[in-house]
Amino acid sequence: MRAQRFTVRICVLSLALAALASAALSPELDRALKESKYVYVQSERKSGELGKPAEIWFFYDAGTVYVASPPTAWRVRRIKAGRRKARIAVGKPDGPSFAATGRTLHDAAIEERLLAAYARKYPDGWTRFEEKFRTGFKDGSRILIAYMPAT
Repeated sequence: MRAQRFTVRICVLSLALAALASAALSPELDRALKESKYVYVQSERKSGELGKPAEIWFFYDAGTVYVASPPTAWRVRRIKAGRRKARIAVGKPDGPSFAATGRTLHDAAIEERLLAAYARKYPDGWTRFEEKFRTGFKDGSRILIAYMPAT
């Protein structure tokens, strides 16, 4: 019984955080994220400055931008080193943007939703990369990153 109450509390907390994250974005940014094919991620360097914008495929859900990267990518290495600040530009490097906080995670349900979204969103390139993403999540050669608007 205690485990069930804990699970319910976690679910409620997750929904509240998702609603808060979504509310932190302007309607224009929310719409741009729903319509755009790419985001440009700038992650925090040791100096505190942001790196160059890197174009990347993404999955947007409930106010959070999800990307998948190799563990050797600078965005992953920086998050693991504790530098979680980022800037996410939508559509083009100088497009509408927001300050974000990144974190790595392993969540099979989100990974599956990301893969399904990529198949719909990137049909031309997906057949070439699908296996790399699927096996990557299983063997650790792909890391899921969640970027939420900074508060």
